[in-house]
Amino acid sequence: MTTTATTPARVGRHIPLIILAVFAAFPLFVLVTNSLKSRTELALNPIGLPQNPQFSNFVTAWRDSDFALHATNSIILVFTTVFCVLVLSGLAAYSLARLEPRGSGAVLFYMLAVTAFPIWLYLVPLFFTWRTLGLLNSFAGLIIIYTAINSPLAIFLLRSYLIRIPKEIEEAAFVDGATKLQVLVRIILPISWTGFLTVGLVVAVAVWGEFQIAFVMLQDQDKLPVTTSFYRFSESFGQDWSLTSAVAVLAILPICILFLIFQRRFTEGLTQGSVK
Repeated sequence: MTTTATTPARVGRHIPLIILAVFAAFPLFVLVTNSLKSRTELALNPIGLPQNPQFSNFVTAWRDSDFALHATNSIILVFTTVFCVLVLSGLAAYSLARLEPRGSGAVLFYMLAVTAFPIWLYLVPLFFTWRTLGLLNSFAGLIIIYTAINSPLAIFLLRSYLIRIPKEIEEAAFVDGATKLQVLVRIILPISWTGFLTVGLVVAVAVWGEFQIAFVMLQDQDKLPVTTSFYRFSESFGQDWSLTSAVAVLAILPICILFLIFQRRFTEGLTQGSVK
């Protein structure tokens, strides 16, 4: 009896979620289907399923866009930035959560305020500064910017995980003679690895899909990441929407696979953290 009464309520709660899921998935559906159509079929049928799937579009898109090179560039930027952010933000978050130095509240407020400003506000002076320092048109210069941009949010998230860990665990390790760094690496990190994984995924998605900074800071064609190279490709093949859609599918596929692999851990990480 209870199950029968609660079933309509459960269905009613899921209807908005289903509508939002369809609304979010429909553009992706159109993108994938258009990538499998010929130019003629796409012009006649821009929304429906392909009548004769053209899987060769992906082969042509991979070759003509030099996707392997640009994907490698993006992978280098993603992994290096994620490593730098996790190391620096992990140390900063541990300091703010456990050591509680003077002015920690002001530091948190400053980072929150900085993240509210758009990148275009200081991109021009940053461009001239990077040119003076010789960091323009280099992966190192781009990684420094990505690390600085993504670190404030990473510190907030990691701090929220570290605060939830009981201090008694660390105190017991200190009694055994462990240093603060040993406690962080051997005790805190294994306990809060879900939080680090969540932060790593968020930073990876942000760096993989970043366009504005890479567009301004990189000029060499061989150094362009996926998003910037896709823009250049669309300028050359803008009339061929089939190939353009195929390149777009190739660009988003690695991130989709990454989330499918770590989906459950990512969800657990989001639900376990709470800012205090």
